[in-house]
Amino acid sequence: MEPDELLSYLGDFLTLEIFNLQGTPVTVSSLIIFVLFISFFLFLGALTRRFLQGKFLARFNLEAGLVYTLSRISQYIIVLVGFLISFQFVGIDLTGFAVVFGLLSVGIGFGLQNITANFISGLIVMFERPITVGDRVEVAGIEGDIIEINIRSTKVRTLNNISIIVPNTEFVSNNVVNYSHGDPTFRLDIDVGVSYSSDLDIVLKALDEVAKDHPKILKAPKHQVHLRNFGDSSWDMQLRVWVPNVKERYILRNELNQAIVRKFKKYDIEIPFPQRDLHVRSSIDVPFKQVEAKT
Repeated sequence: MEPDELLSYLGDFLTLEIFNLQGTPVTVSSLIIFVLFISFFLFLGALTRRFLQGKFLARFNLEAGLVYTLSRISQYIIVLVGFLISFQFVGIDLTGFAVVFGLLSVGIGFGLQNITANFISGLIVMFERPITVGDRVEVAGIEGDIIEINIRSTKVRTLNNISIIVPNTEFVSNNVVNYSHGDPTFRLDIDVGVSYSSDLDIVLKALDEVAKDHPKILKAPKHQVHLRNFGDSSWDMQLRVWVPNVKERYILRNELNQAIVRKFKKYDIEIPFPQRDLHVRSSIDVPFKQVEAKT
């Protein structure tokens, strides 16, 4: 095939009309340009997000959640503007798309209700910021850390290092426990029972020393020791301490429990266990009448 014929064939292929939208012909070349423009703006949006999140916004000493939100919103704005520019560049009238989408929305609106709800919820989460990246949350019975907030869903990494994809509607329409919101400090309550034969003052002293000896227990607010209840076989004591980071509460609970066992052993404080007394009564003679068998 001659070069001129090849160029003529290529030109005819590029100008081939694929379909017509509201009087605007969409050719192969315009479709290729459209895809290239969309790809460019998607790449530009991702690059902008990484730049803002990694270097630029870090100079202003903003919290990590706000940096993530601003970078994500910037990415979405660039992608949206890119779509609008791409449509206009290839000569597609957006008013025609508005009519088409208006007609399609009647038919598929019900099928896209969940997607639309999650999309709107994602915008609410990003602007209101009830949760941010790095927060420790409990949603739908799942406890974990927010590692990524997207426009439709949020990724939560559980304490077992399992990634859970949670729809954004869960964070808007349902109750969400955010342990890290505003203040990461947390009051940790340690319950322990002691024998009724114990010296109460020594028990209070031992629990007070447990809190004072631990390096990660906050000095303010000050820890407290409470005698909460008189149980069946013990005094129900509670040590209330404040820890600096809620994410460490399980580790600190374990360390404090071990410290209590060692401290109680030092002061000979008994931790009782439930006991049951079994009383056996003597047998009672029950009179009975012998019935003779009839023949």
